[in-house]
Amino acid sequence: MRNRRLLSAVKTAIALLGIMTISLASAQAQDAERAKARALVDAAIKMTDSDQAVKLLWQASDIDPTLNDAYVYLGLYYNSRGDFAKVAEVYKKLIKYQPRQLSAYLNVGEAYMSFSPPKYDEALTYYKKAYELDPNSSFAALRLGEILAQQGNRADAIRYLKQASADTAKNPAIASEAQKILNQIGGAL
Repeated sequence: MRNRRLLSAVKTAIALLGIMTISLASAQAQDAERAKARALVDAAIKMTDSDQAVKLLWQASDIDPTLNDAYVYLGLYYNSRGDFAKVAEVYKKLIKYQPRQLSAYLNVGEAYMSFSPPKYDEALTYYKKAYELDPNSSFAALRLGEILAQQGNRADAIRYLKQASADTAKNPAIASEAQKILNQIGGAL
C-alpha cells in the first residue's frame, strides 16, 4: 500500500515536472517571438525604404500580434498617406488580439472620422466601445457627442458633450471643443 502511494506520488511529480517543462518552453518560445518581432520593428524604424519598412511592420504584427509598436508605426504610416481604410484595418487587427486596448478603438474611430465624408455610423461603434472601456475618456465622450449631434440625437449629444466640456483641467482642448459644439447646438448652460 505504501509503495503504491509512493509510486503514485512519483508519477504525479513526473507529470507536474513535464507540465512545468512544457510551460517553460512555451514561455521561452513566446519571449523569442516577441524579441524577433521587436527586432523587426526596430529595423523598420531605421529604414529609408518605406515599402520595405511596412512589410517588416506587418511581419512583426504577425509574429507577435500583441506588440503595440508595430501597429502604431503602421497607423502613422497609413495616416500620413491619407489611407484611412488601412489605418482602420491596422487597429482592428490590434483589437482582435487586445480587445481592451482603448487607444485602438479610438484610432479606428478617428480613421472613420477622417474619411470624406466621415463615416459616422462606423466611427460611433468604436467610440461607444472606447467609452465602455473607459467612461472617463473625455475624448470618447467628445466624439460620441459630436456624432450624436450630427445625427440629430441632441439629448444624448448634450450629455456626452457636457461630460467632455467638464474636463478642463486634464484636457482643456477637448473641453473647449466640446463647449464649442454645445454652443452650436444650443446645449450650453
